[in-house]
Amino acid sequence: MCSQIFDSLPEAVGYLTEQVLKIKKILGTLHAQPSSSTNRLIDIEEASALIQKAKPTIYALVRKGFLPACKRGKKLYFYERERHEWIEKGRRGHNTPTSSDEMLSQIQSLVRHKPKSLKYL
Repeated sequence: MCSQIFDSLPEAVGYLTEQVLKIKKILGTLHAQPSSSTNRLIDIEEASALIQKAKPTIYALVRKGFLPACKRGKKLYFYERERHEWIEKGRRGHNTPTSSDEMLSQIQSLVRHKPKSLKYL
């Protein structure tokens, strides 16, 4: 029995070698293909070109919390996938209705100057 296994050993090694070469070939083709993932970091210039807004507008949208961003030091970074989602979210007729409390909090966050209280006589 041991001699039968020993006799088939070169065939088994040859088979395994072929399989490893096939796997290497597949991995090589996968590595050579460009990544279809749009989850890469982009800077403010690329984000400006992508959403077609000026840099000051983008800074204002980030400051108000409408545009998600990552800040490291003095630079803003964005995920390309999030920019596409943000653009799609603004499509008319496709927005999900929000509650009145959420609408009220959004409106209040946009008010720069709070009205003075009325003094009653």
